[in-house]
Amino acid sequence: MTNQLRYFLWIGLLLLLWFNYTLWSEHFPATALPVATQSQNSSTPTLANDVPQSAAPHAGAPAPAPSASLPPPGAAATAPAGAAVIHVRTDVYDLEISTVGGTLEKVDLLKYAKIKGQAPRVQLENTAPDSTYLLQSGLTGPAGAAYPTQTARFSTPSLDYSMGPSGELQVPLTWQSGGLTVTKTFVFHRGSYRIGLTYAIHNGTAQPWTFSQYAQLVRNDPRTSGSYFDPGSKAYHGPAIWNGHEYVKLDPASSDYHHYAREVTGGWIAVPQHDFVSAVVPPKGAPYHFTSEVSGTSYLLAATGPVHTAAPGTALAIGQTLFVGPTLHAQLEQTDPTLTYLDDYGKLTILARPLFWLLSHAHRLTGNWGVAIILVTVLLKLLFYPLSEASGRSMAKMKALGPRIKNIQETYKDDKEQLGRAMMELYKREKVNPVSGCLPMILQFPVFIAFYWVLLYSVELRQAPFMFWIQDLSSRDPYFILPAIMALTGFLQFKLNPAPADPVQAKMFMIMPLMMAGMFAFFPSGLVLYYVVNSLLAIAQQWNINRRITAAAGSRS
Repeated sequence: MTNQLRYFLWIGLLLLLWFNYTLWSEHFPATALPVATQSQNSSTPTLANDVPQSAAPHAGAPAPAPSASLPPPGAAATAPAGAAVIHVRTDVYDLEISTVGGTLEKVDLLKYAKIKGQAPRVQLENTAPDSTYLLQSGLTGPAGAAYPTQTARFSTPSLDYSMGPSGELQVPLTWQSGGLTVTKTFVFHRGSYRIGLTYAIHNGTAQPWTFSQYAQLVRNDPRTSGSYFDPGSKAYHGPAIWNGHEYVKLDPASSDYHHYAREVTGGWIAVPQHDFVSAVVPPKGAPYHFTSEVSGTSYLLAATGPVHTAAPGTALAIGQTLFVGPTLHAQLEQTDPTLTYLDDYGKLTILARPLFWLLSHAHRLTGNWGVAIILVTVLLKLLFYPLSEASGRSMAKMKALGPRIKNIQETYKDDKEQLGRAMMELYKREKVNPVSGCLPMILQFPVFIAFYWVLLYSVELRQAPFMFWIQDLSSRDPYFILPAIMALTGFLQFKLNPAPADPVQAKMFMIMPLMMAGMFAFFPSGLVLYYVVNSLLAIAQQWNINRRITAAAGSRS
């Protein structure tokens, strides 16, 4: 029995160590080894700023990216003098597009408050000095010709657009040079964070015009220290890509990604942060050149497409997709199934994804994320019932053997060898394995951790109400009622389980529920709700098992 309880104590301590390790690894990542400098004749990619503008692209290769400037830390990204700004409002956006380059300079998410109940909205793209965040796009090509890059001036029929009853809003910007006309159009849809970006090109000159489509995300993103209990401080924020096969975080803290370049087909680029993302999704099947560069706390992530040619007197159209907003699983999947990898649940994603699927379906039935958490917790308890039953029976039998074990310990307290033999004989005679109660807990532990990540990193639960005093499942219980219930259920579980013979261990097990409740008190209330419901179900199950074991023992006697 003492050994069994020691195992439970170790599991609790491992859980605490795991939380601490997670926080440490997020805030103090391993320093990458410096990348060796290669010669000019090597295949090391050049930065966007250093691409020779005079070199004409060869057939099938992407055109050189335009000269891109990273905002120096602390400097505002101001638009050129005289640049007009287009104000666009939909049911989900309040944003600004500069007439210089058609750059997304400000994006406010109308349905997401920074703090629940307060007016300021979550803002992604912006030109603030300490957090510059721009989505630039355009067409580029060899030096010596004019192109509608992020520095070109566009004209527009209006500087103010609002979504009408049709549910679709188009915002056109036009660039002209000689006989060339390019109409760059942003397309918005009601309720959607997917933005269409199309280019209609008309070549009215006597010469063919070669060009490549590109888009780039520029951000000044200084690292800030966060709270242990703040999920956003532990979530990855920085440049990331889907390289056609896997999700790769181009962490600016790693020198390996300061000069990154790769040819990708079927990929995308993105800048995720906790609950939100800005992403560029190129057309499927087209080879794109992905690059990133880092300067201090600023970075640039770009995607440049293959070369196209508009013959004299012809017109053609190309485009790509943008996604700017919350990482809502359904909308990410509708935009591109691989975008759902932005729901980063860590190393247990293989378990977390099915759990989120189950949780989202429970929410469709109930319309309440708190009730959905309760339903999924019950389903998980039913799934693991055979294991929990075996564990509960083992603990109930150990509890029933408590007086006999205590008698053996007192009899052989001065002879540990004889004590061990007597204990083993008792276990063998009564067909009890003191370790069997631990195995089910160990098997359930990865599922608990996976569900922890789902509840912590699913934007769907952001500011979602439950009932009564819980009006935001993504933040702590304002009155600490759930943590108090959690401490009480932990104490009840302690009383239902066999008491350890060692008084020091007994005190540790009595204090542990209070320690766990203190740690969970500042975690999101959705996670504490899951733990409380799981504990209540475990108590009911263990009470029933103890009752049946006691009744069976009484009938035999």
